[in-house]
This record gives sequence, structure tokens and C-alpha cells, in this order.
Amino acid sequence: MKRAGIIVALVVGLIVGALFMGVARVSTLFDRGPDAQTIASASLQSVREQARLTPFVARFVTVVTSTESRYGLQAQKTLIMPGTVRYELDLARMGEQDLDWNAANSTLTVTLPAIEISGPEIDLTEVQEYSGGGVLMALSNAEQTLDMANRRRGQQSLLEQAKAPVTMRMARDAAKAAVERSFAMPLRAAGVEATVVTQFADEAGSRDPSQMDRSRRVEDVLGERQAER
Repeated sequence: MKRAGIIVALVVGLIVGALFMGVARVSTLFDRGPDAQTIASASLQSVREQARLTPFVARFVTVVTSTESRYGLQAQKTLIMPGTVRYELDLARMGEQDLDWNAANSTLTVTLPAIEISGPEIDLTEVQEYSGGGVLMALSNAEQTLDMANRRRGQQSLLEQAKAPVTMRMARDAAKAAVERSFAMPLRAAGVEATVVTQFADEAGSRDPSQMDRSRRVEDVLGERQAER
């Protein structure tokens, strides 16, 4: 009986010990703190659900003049046309391959899809036209020809302005700042200190990491938890 009691006590002790070990292991998993890569992947999913992002909008004005000559006569029309251009990111194109987590220096690098230009959207209420050579316009379809030429040249001019290096740089900077916040804020909220760097594929490796948002270090958070115990 005494031997049986000892065996039962040993079995109970082993079970209790195993339970304590299991609880300790689970506690350790929780105490490891948030995983930056997991948070970044969750942020990516949230960003992808936005589908399209419009980080920058610009308004331009163009002035174009076309001339038509027929029958020894000449007609001319000048068009003043304002247009709005939207700079968009197709966030749905982003994937896990666009995230690069460097644990050594706690840096998350996010590669963005190329900016797409939408428009120009013409504000017809502010379009102005000036013409000369009414005789030729009355005798032929010169006016329609001039209108078509001016609209085509006007839209081309607006797009050229939209693609100018200065404007594109402003649009790219706005896009990078917006996406940086989308990844940096969840990391900060989880208590993870990280540098978030966004870049376009054509500038990969050319930009020095600049910290967008800093949050508390994991070590600090875990140290406080241990001290509270």
C-alpha cells in the first residue's frame, strides 16, 4: 500500500509538473511580445483592402492655339483649359514579396507599385476659347477641326505638366508618407520600435532609412512586465 501511495504521489507530481511547464511555456509565448513580421503582414492585408490610394491631386492650366488655312483664308482658335490630375497607387498589387523585415536593425522596407496618373479631368465650366477667322469657319468645318486639335493638344499638355519631375516627386513623397503611416502606426500601437522605409522599385537601395515613427522597444515593454510581477 505504501509503495502504491508513493507511485500515485509520483504520478500526480509528474502531472502537476507537466501542467506547470505547459503554463510556463504558454506564458513565455505571450511574454515574447508582438512579432513585427506578423504585424506587418496584417498591415499589408489592411492596406490591400483599400484597393486604390490617391495620395496626391494636382490642378494644371494649359493654353494652346491651333491654326487652319484654306481657300486663302485663315482661322485660329485659342483654348484655355484647366484640368485636375489624380496620382494613384494600386495597393491590391502589393504582396508579401514587397515587405522586407531586417531584424538586425529593426527596419521594415516596403516597396510600392508604380504611381498611376488618372485624368486629366477637365473643368468644362472654366474652359475659355478665343477665335479669329469667322469667315473660314462659316464656310467649312474648320472650327470643328480646330476644336479637336486644341482638345488633343490641351490634354497632352496637361499630362506633360502632370509628369514633370517636380510634380512626380511631390506625388511620390506623398504616397510614401501615407503608406509609411499605415505600417508604422500598428507597429507603434503594439509597442514595437521599428523604422519603416517606403520606396519605389526604381529607387530600391538608393535611399537611406529614415525613421518615420518610433515606438517603444520590445525589450522595454517586457522589462516593465517583469518588474510589475
